[in-house]
Amino acid sequence: MRILVVGAGAIGGYFGGRLMEKGEEVTFLVREKRKQQLDQKGLLIESVHGDLNLEPKTILCGESAEPFDVILVSTKSYQLDGAIESFRSYVNENTMILPLLNGYAHLDKFVNEFGEERVLGGLCFIEATLDHSGKILQTSPVHELVFGEIAGRKTNRILSLQKSFSGTKAAFTLSENIEQDMWHKYLFITTFSGVTSLFRSPIGPIREHEHGHKTIQILLKETAAIMRAIEAPIDIHIEETQMKRIFGLNYGMKSSLQRDMEKEQQTEADHFFGYLLQHAAEKGIETTLLSAIYANLAVYGAGLVSPK
Repeated sequence: MRILVVGAGAIGGYFGGRLMEKGEEVTFLVREKRKQQLDQKGLLIESVHGDLNLEPKTILCGESAEPFDVILVSTKSYQLDGAIESFRSYVNENTMILPLLNGYAHLDKFVNEFGEERVLGGLCFIEATLDHSGKILQTSPVHELVFGEIAGRKTNRILSLQKSFSGTKAAFTLSENIEQDMWHKYLFITTFSGVTSLFRSPIGPIREHEHGHKTIQILLKETAAIMRAIEAPIDIHIEETQMKRIFGLNYGMKSSLQRDMEKEQQTEADHFFGYLLQHAAEKGIETTLLSAIYANLAVYGAGLVSPK
């Protein structure tokens, strides 16, 4: 199966690298600067599951190539429009598009652009970052990519994709309920990134503090209430499940959104929080904490473009 990975950052580079390691036919669609890094140094992965130094096949946007069987998209939400244009010419009627973005709003965009029949559901669990030299640092035992048909069917194409994804050193899991899995991840990432960005702290000190603990509980409750109001398919006990998961995280773990703030980069505030707040306003749901988190990120974002 011919696989195109859009970008070679921490997520796409890691999972694409593990597929390359297995022997799958993987191509990375990259920008010129990243191509130069990869040409000079290779695709470098430093991981608790074993290091890799690979020589990846790359193409630049606009470069001629035959359509691909599957396209993995793991860009940030604010890069999505550009990413879609960069791979549009590599899509045909049989191409599967597998987005790994957090949240849910992006699915509508993919369906509008390419049609419902081409879009799969997907998400991943991984702690990874790209260092200044372009090396991917993967630092925790968890490295799972979950995928499936939105409707949950075991189609021939999804079984073929499962076969291509199997046998790697990363966990590629076929889900029969990917829509629910995506909403559950959305609830988790909203809470995790929300509190870590608000407190400017890893998760450990937040959950240890009495009021930090309460903040996590309140945010889970607020977010889940919005999701239930719009009939998202979340489990009845999901708040308790996610609370246990948050308390199982490494003490020093930070969210990727928090890391973006530390690097003074743009964040996915609108994609994560703005989307939920819009639905909350339509349903008349009070969102005191979620609104404060969004305001915190909006003020931070305004500071990126204001004179200092």
